[in-house]
Amino acid sequence: MKSIYYWSPSLSTNIATNKAVINSAYSINRYSKRYKASILNVCGEFSLFGTEIKKKKTDLIDLCKINFINFLPKLGKIKSRFSYLIIFIISFRLLRNKIKNDKPDFLIIHLITSLPLFLLLFNRFETKFILRISGYPQLNFFRRYLWKKTFKKLHIITCPTKLTRDLLIKLNFTDQKKIKILEDPIIEIKNININKNIELTEKFEKKYILAVGRLTEQKNFLFLVKAYHLFLNNNNYVLVIAGEGEMYNKIQSYIIKHKLQKKIFLIGYKNNIFPYFKRASCYVMCSQWEDPGFVLIESFFLKTPVISSNCPNGPKELIIDHVNGFKFENNKMDSFVKSFNEFENSNKDKINKIIKNGLIVSRKYTIFTHYNSLVSILNET
Repeated sequence: MKSIYYWSPSLSTNIATNKAVINSAYSINRYSKRYKASILNVCGEFSLFGTEIKKKKTDLIDLCKINFINFLPKLGKIKSRFSYLIIFIISFRLLRNKIKNDKPDFLIIHLITSLPLFLLLFNRFETKFILRISGYPQLNFFRRYLWKKTFKKLHIITCPTKLTRDLLIKLNFTDQKKIKILEDPIIEIKNININKNIELTEKFEKKYILAVGRLTEQKNFLFLVKAYHLFLNNNNYVLVIAGEGEMYNKIQSYIIKHKLQKKIFLIGYKNNIFPYFKRASCYVMCSQWEDPGFVLIESFFLKTPVISSNCPNGPKELIIDHVNGFKFENNKMDSFVKSFNEFENSNKDKINKIIKNGLIVSRKYTIFTHYNSLVSILNET
């Protein structure tokens, strides 16, 4: 049986990539008789998921004896970069020795990819390295240089959308045959169907617009709050934002300044977001970039109408305006208001057709579909 190790250290446990790693490993262990997948727990980022990972019959391998994630600063660019450097330094020899001693057949690398790529650059391993592009790539000088040096040594590069694949091909760092589209394992049907029916903790007096994600500049929630305040304040909806992050104080200050506490609700991170989708009138994604947008796919599957920016790469590729959602120009207030009004003025038949088309898209992102695609890629060698 061939072994697969997953490398995906992070500073937060509440990110979509952690879910993708767990579900990807689970898909291998559930359906395959040829491969066995294990997850490397680098700094404690997967410790909180230990029970879930065990239930999914996946081994969690502690790379370091100490879970030091709670000692690392997480908020702010400078502090987070410092934390990434600490993870890099502590894990350098540990990962190198782990690969050399265990000799896994494949190492799939998701986050803090610079470390395994750096090791690949200066070492010869029997293990085949697979780079998983987990989000829309931001190409600074260092990343561009490292990719240029290492892409030819990688076994495979996978990415979640066609637009990202096209970007990687355009860079011309390696043979384009190495670059594969691999949809994320977002939809675990049984789990969603069980958890979507749980009662909400909060009670909202009106119908609500739902937005979900980390409170960061990328997710652009301040744009949505301003749009609600300036243009949607007099309608029949309240705005509910689920998530936590460094933009919380800025968003909350705006809400208090304009006396919107009874109309806009910051409800924090939710372990189970599915019942909020089920009861929402619509889901709004105002991100500046996504690839593909896990919450977008979940919204499709839970039959919640979607209003989204046309940001790269996921929403731009996955949403066909008026076919499976309503799309507006990224960061354009008038365009957003127009799309929202189109949603509100659409009849029931039109909304139902849009919901049905979104559901079809979401089925490309089930755990079983991901498994079939991943194993097909692995079997090519």
